[in-house]
Amino acid sequence: MDYNEKVRQQLIQSVSSLSDEQLNTRVTEGNWTIAQVLEHLYLIETSIATMIAHTLTYGVSEPVEKKPIHLTIDRSKKVEAPDFARPSDRFFSRHELEEKLDQSRQRLRKVAEQANETDLETKSFSHPVFGPLNLKQWVEFVGYHEQRHLLQIEEIKAHLS
Repeated sequence: MDYNEKVRQQLIQSVSSLSDEQLNTRVTEGNWTIAQVLEHLYLIETSIATMIAHTLTYGVSEPVEKKPIHLTIDRSKKVEAPDFARPSDRFFSRHELEEKLDQSRQRLRKVAEQANETDLETKSFSHPVFGPLNLKQWVEFVGYHEQRHLLQIEEIKAHLS
């Protein structure tokens, strides 16, 4: 979780000086606003925390090989967000988005801290790009995924100026 916390701090710092209007401004047609990126991060983290909790309770221990999840940061490969993680078009305040991100992080942290290490390493569920990931890698994936979108946010911010 240390890496996840570091990336989250960078993310919050990156958007801290933006107005609500800037967060909700679409700089290019067909692309997300910064608010939508942040909502997507909340939706993904909430979903992952829910799936980890479900798998800890109902999953079967079947070790899987480690996957190169650090490649998530590579934005040269476009990945379509699953339906459940597509953001809405509603206007969000920065405060509201930061609260949502705090809620999803607390949920992930609680699930990860309450799990035993053996379950995290031996239970798994499938990722749409990497295939089966153990739960420990799912926790780590959240940070890499957020890092990927932090780069996207920096690109959007460059177009806002």
